[in-house]
Amino acid sequence: MSHGVPGETETGEWSGNLPREAGSFVGRQDELARLDGMLWPDGLTTGGGGVPRSRDGGRRLVTLLGPGGVGKTRLALRAAHGMRAAYPDGVWLVELSPLHGIGLTGPSVLGLVVMEALRVADQTTRPAEEALAAWIADKRLLLVLDSCEHLLEDCASFVDALRLAPHVDILATSRRRLGLSGERCLEVEPLPVDESGTAARDDAVTLFADRAAAVRPGFVLDEATRPVAVSVCQYLDGVPLAVELAAARLSTLSLTDLDNHLGTRTDHRLALLASDDGTEDPSRHQALRTTIGWSHELCAPLERLLWARLSVFTGGFGAEAAQEVCAGGPLAAGQVPVLLDELAAQSIVQRDRRTGTDRFRMLDTVREYGADWLGELGEEDAVRLRHREYYRRLARDGCAEWNTGRQVHWCERVLTDHANLRAAVDWSLDRPDRRAALEIAGTVGFLWRHCGHVRDANRCLDRALAADPAPGPDLLRALWTRGAGAIMQGDMDAAAEHGRRFTDVARQQADPVALSVSAYLTGSQLALRGRSAEAVGLMSVAARLRVRDDWLGSAQIQMIGALAYAHLMSGDYEAARAVSEEVRAECARRGEHWTRSTSDVIVAKLDLAQGDTAAGVRNAARAVAAHRLLRSAGGLAALALDTLASAIVAAGEAHRAAELLGIAQRLWDRAGGRAQLSSPDLIAARRACERVIRDKIGDPAYEYSYEAGRAMSYEQGMSYEPDTAPRTSD
Repeated sequence: MSHGVPGETETGEWSGNLPREAGSFVGRQDELARLDGMLWPDGLTTGGGGVPRSRDGGRRLVTLLGPGGVGKTRLALRAAHGMRAAYPDGVWLVELSPLHGIGLTGPSVLGLVVMEALRVADQTTRPAEEALAAWIADKRLLLVLDSCEHLLEDCASFVDALRLAPHVDILATSRRRLGLSGERCLEVEPLPVDESGTAARDDAVTLFADRAAAVRPGFVLDEATRPVAVSVCQYLDGVPLAVELAAARLSTLSLTDLDNHLGTRTDHRLALLASDDGTEDPSRHQALRTTIGWSHELCAPLERLLWARLSVFTGGFGAEAAQEVCAGGPLAAGQVPVLLDELAAQSIVQRDRRTGTDRFRMLDTVREYGADWLGELGEEDAVRLRHREYYRRLARDGCAEWNTGRQVHWCERVLTDHANLRAAVDWSLDRPDRRAALEIAGTVGFLWRHCGHVRDANRCLDRALAADPAPGPDLLRALWTRGAGAIMQGDMDAAAEHGRRFTDVARQQADPVALSVSAYLTGSQLALRGRSAEAVGLMSVAARLRVRDDWLGSAQIQMIGALAYAHLMSGDYEAARAVSEEVRAECARRGEHWTRSTSDVIVAKLDLAQGDTAAGVRNAARAVAAHRLLRSAGGLAALALDTLASAIVAAGEAHRAAELLGIAQRLWDRAGGRAQLSSPDLIAARRACERVIRDKIGDPAYEYSYEAGRAMSYEQGMSYEPDTAPRTSD
């Protein structure tokens, strides 16, 4: 297999989510070759077109073992990039370190994190690990589980549960073995340091020189510098993270001074980072512990304080968040951006530009040191409270502006900060302040429900609602969001129950807007059960009040949209169009996309029913474009594609319509088996579209085009540009 330089990040693709490498990759050629042999012991050969041949045998599990900072993650990612051709269903990185320290454990939590990484928008009510096992059973993919030591037993249980998926391979990184039958382990050693300084395989010194040149332009290894660089790397035992941290110090120290500082350190006072379980020789970790501690001592006092406080973030953070959460006492808010840049220059924090914005993250081992230091300072609760309050305000603002032209902005922000939002919610749910827990669970859950994290929303809302909170606006939002999430999962009984509770609380609060939107929870589930007339009767009498900008305003227009759908399913096309146009006009005025896309689907169905094919294509394509804008990969996006397929075949393009059904099926598969939202009417419409296509072009041509659509990436599928001009071949 090739281990060349990886390309751009594949976020948003179905073929994987591996990030682009930061910095050059040095050495490890022997380890890469061994990994190829361990995952593909008979060798990987490809047939024509670069398609890998099938291999015999079952699932393979390889664990990279080693202490923190030895380079396990970098090695795993480089190997994974080289193996992408072998896995037609993708190579996927699952980062587990964000779960460390926030109390989230259990197979379901791990299954949820893996589903998020794979962009499986499962909308069933099954346990996450069961839903994932069912979806993954027939796939050929590679999972890279990074930092398993934080959830060792859960990782072992999860991997064992995948034993019935014979073509799903696991490449894990851990400080300890998973302990499963068939596990093959590769010890990741420090980089070699040649004592003579003349060997070709002097990888530690090569790494040092590369990182040194980044902070001191023009730095090269020559007769004068090489022996000193060798001395530095020998002292650091060739541990890659220790080498990088030391090289970063050349921004303020000369090479000779750096060597002298390291050479005179005979005290190893960093017991905070001792071996996890006491089974390994502590001296093996000594070089890294010493270097991190030395880096800590060389930081200015305010830099050390910021380092400790930054450890509460998970999965990355921006400068604004760092200011809000970390400022206080001797550390003024205005000092944080400057100090953050200083820590980045010293490689204490890493710049992370994968999201398109300037964000930061901490390597796991460095973050652990900061967290332990924060505990020593006695500040953990205070800083975590500020972290919770920052994301509580963020979620509150997102809900307040969701029904406005800033909807796309908030969707992107919620997806970017998902790990920190989850940490803030779960920390809050474990505290005695139940009111704050209910508010943040409700606001974050509301945003998650719209941004593709229905399972996470339901999980935190169930915990918050189990405490039997007092009636009030926060309880209204939590109940509405939980009921709306149940509708998206096709769990109509749960939707009806939460609808009843919501109506009771709305009556107690005497809130006319809340009372009007209660009809969404009770009426939508009736419409999706095929009881359209009852749904129309219920939702038609709901008061039409001025639409608000906040989350209740979003609920208002969703309720009106649900009424339009009920009219459509009952056959009252005139009423369905009038109500749909009302919703579309309101959404257009606001710059809202989420509900507008659903109304576009309804109008497209009306267009087709009334013989206006061109308008049907146009409206269905607009709905698909909105879901692409919101990065939606759930059932509503699949429904928009189903509708576009019906419009395209009516326009005379049966081959393209079959491709669209294939693209849509990929999304329905990722929605976890609740195809067409379990609606008999939507299921019938999809089957009717398929029959028309098969009648037009025959079964072989249909299967060929359908599979071509299923093979498209998410970006290709959602960027599909229909051409309404009929093809002569159809």
